[in-house]
Amino acid sequence: MINQVRHPIWISTAKRPTARVFAILFGIESMARAIITSVVPIQTYDLLQSERSVSILYTCMSMLGLMVTLSIPLLIVRIPRRWVYTAGAISLILGCCAFALDTVPGQAAGLFLRTFGAGALSITLSLYIMDHIKKGELVRAESVRMATATFAWTAGPFLGVFLYSTIGMIAPFLLSIGFSLLLLTLFWYFRLSDNPALQKGPSRAANPIANVRRFVAQPRLRLAWLIAFSRSCYWSTFFVYGPILMVATGQGKLAGGLLVSLGNLFLLGSILWGKVGMAKGLMRTISGVFILLAIALAGAGLAGEKFPMIAALMLLAGAFFCVALDTLASTTFIRAVHPHERAQMTSVYRTYLDFSELLPAFFYSIILTFFSLGAIFIALGMLMVFTAVIVWLYLPRGL
Repeated sequence: MINQVRHPIWISTAKRPTARVFAILFGIESMARAIITSVVPIQTYDLLQSERSVSILYTCMSMLGLMVTLSIPLLIVRIPRRWVYTAGAISLILGCCAFALDTVPGQAAGLFLRTFGAGALSITLSLYIMDHIKKGELVRAESVRMATATFAWTAGPFLGVFLYSTIGMIAPFLLSIGFSLLLLTLFWYFRLSDNPALQKGPSRAANPIANVRRFVAQPRLRLAWLIAFSRSCYWSTFFVYGPILMVATGQGKLAGGLLVSLGNLFLLGSILWGKVGMAKGLMRTISGVFILLAIALAGAGLAGEKFPMIAALMLLAGAFFCVALDTLASTTFIRAVHPHERAQMTSVYRTYLDFSELLPAFFYSIILTFFSLGAIFIALGMLMVFTAVIVWLYLPRGL
């Protein structure tokens, strides 16, 4: 995902965090990550020259990232939350430095650092939002946050690939570092703090295994995780294999960056999807969107490498539907989690991002051994159908 007083427009919000403050932070963070989101898979493909090798590298780094994400609560209970957020932003900077080495070890280190950075930023920002935004305002607040990130995820991927292709390999990483530094500056300017009213409840063990057991024991949290995981599987596939499809079929690197940017342009529809969710209910909207997403993926898979532009159009259609899940999915978790368990349960919930990079990449490496690139889209469509059925059966209709 902005009278005559000459102070910055954020002065008044710095004292009392609002949805606008979180939208600003999320927008800057999104820009820092979006600029290199299409560059990294293209650079990795340039280094390895194989879709299967790219999948294997992503699988290995995602496994490490998963272990790190589960350990973030250990940091949160030992050091102030603001320092965990700061560490996340610094990790994004170090990750860009590793990518700039343009070596396979550099790619591995960069992927790991980017995973930790994104995890730390996501978990801490989610905790701040749950501390300061009322439950009745969450759908509207989330839609505003996603709309704020629209510019970043629309312009960033194409801009990054353009800089990578025309100016030089290091250019997009330098720009990403600049936005990460801006994020740190604004974060410390806003002076976000934990909500003291939420610190007195009974706390759960910070042990990662205990947190996972507690999370799995709650059906509504399991369902929220499945929704977020399936949605994130689409985006991880779109961001990595969309550009690779364009490069492998001769459409060019810029076409890959443009594909991702156009897909993210649909974030403009997040406010619309938020209204649809409030009018029709989360259960009907989310399950229906998963079915539409499955249809789009089937079309992309059938078109495949023989008709790459048709496949690209179907992936763009899927991106439009997936924006609805971006807008609504987190609400199912926020309404289900107990206030005194937010830090621990958020860290487990956040593993959907790591698993959505780990499991698809693992299965894609197997699928690509026997089939063409289009087969991975069909396989992903099957997951969407499964999730739609589970949501229809088990998500409370009054949620």
